[in-house]
Amino acid sequence: MTDRMEDRAYDVVVLGAGPVGENVADRARAAGLSVAVVESELVGGECSYWACMPSKALLRPMTARADARKVPGLREAVQGPLDVPAVLAHRDAYASHWKDAGQVAWLDAIGADLYRGHGRLQGKKTVAVTAPDGGEQVLTARHAVAVCTGSRAVVPDLPGLADARPWTSREATSAQAVPGRLVVVGGGVVGVEMAAAWQALGSRVTMLVRGGGLLPRMEPFAGELVGAALTEAGVDIRTGTSAASVERDNGPVTVVLESGERIEADEILIATGRAPRSEDIGLDTVGLEAGSWLAVDDSCRVEGSDWLYAVGDVNHRALLTHQGKYQARIAGAAITARAQGVPLLETDRWGAHSATADHAAVSQVVFTDPEAASAGLTLAEAESAGLRVRGVDYDMSGVAGAGLYADGYRGHARMVVDLDREVIVGATFVGPGVGELLHSATVAIAGEVRVDRLWHAVPAYPTISEVWLRLLETYRG
Repeated sequence: MTDRMEDRAYDVVVLGAGPVGENVADRARAAGLSVAVVESELVGGECSYWACMPSKALLRPMTARADARKVPGLREAVQGPLDVPAVLAHRDAYASHWKDAGQVAWLDAIGADLYRGHGRLQGKKTVAVTAPDGGEQVLTARHAVAVCTGSRAVVPDLPGLADARPWTSREATSAQAVPGRLVVVGGGVVGVEMAAAWQALGSRVTMLVRGGGLLPRMEPFAGELVGAALTEAGVDIRTGTSAASVERDNGPVTVVLESGERIEADEILIATGRAPRSEDIGLDTVGLEAGSWLAVDDSCRVEGSDWLYAVGDVNHRALLTHQGKYQARIAGAAITARAQGVPLLETDRWGAHSATADHAAVSQVVFTDPEAASAGLTLAEAESAGLRVRGVDYDMSGVAGAGLYADGYRGHARMVVDLDREVIVGATFVGPGVGELLHSATVAIAGEVRVDRLWHAVPAYPTISEVWLRLLETYRG
């Protein structure tokens, strides 16, 4: 029997205290609405403790060393191995040692009330929170409930896998020791980043990729260049390869391929996709399917509802932290406007109530060596959407700034131009340091800047951004 506390009412109840939930809460509180935030794990969520921050802390020493090894006069000084304890300590610090006191203090500072425990919908505008001690608190929302529960790694139903204690992205970013041998199943972003990080720290890495190449959601050359660099670094990449079963007792793990070949390793990382964390949050009590992605409109309000919002990964629009935080700003503004009886004008100057970037200008960086960065549509996606487009390519080794950045700089750039509107709808860059180049592409795409105006945006010389001039020259012919 659980203890039942007195029901509490708030203007907004937020399920999930990751970056997305925090931003919804912040926007609502800034507008004067009362907010309750429910979290079953650590305040700060996946990004802070098991994704963005620890993974990039693991990767940065590897990319910095790779860059240094391409600079004359410096390469000789950085030929040794990475200092593994220092790298892991750096990672631990960026994950706040898996303690959320700082994030809790921030929630307190904005005036949001935190409820620790598992939250479940109990009908319209009602959330029941079961605390770790079994006590129950029922929260009611005057205006909105925002589901910001994110996503989780998918572990396929492979014979023997569940008993083999596989790594997911969480274990891969928080492991306290370097596995001597690591098998990575999957060739997407998590797969390539973790293969790069652990190989640099001393693992012998084998990648099993069911498809024909890496990074299948980006331009094909991105996966090709990243794959070539991983192979040069010592990663064994096997495309068109699937695991049939996995075996493990108390020691190493054995992966049995469909061909019958057996690969032995110390750990296996499953990086084959994400699923919504919505299986046990009471969706069935409001007529929705448990465990489903939640379809929303551009204000992130669940279709068919006037009070339920789904923000971030759980709505499946763009599974990226920065896009989720963007959606949270939109949702927070929309919730506030509706609570205050203000009409939502999607044509207002800021477009504050409509998450249009989820359709047109999603940006992403893969922090490998080389980096792969993209915004907007690939050439294939643009063609599938029915646009009349042209892909404009340029070898980035021909840019003066690239040669200064690194001896033997290897990279490639593509912009995708909508020929009817003469605007850029997509851009992809692969090469060392291109992540910091990406926002210029994002601005051009989101702003629908005509290519004839971009001709007058003069890149500084000698920087890698001069690739913009070369792309425009190639387009003009």
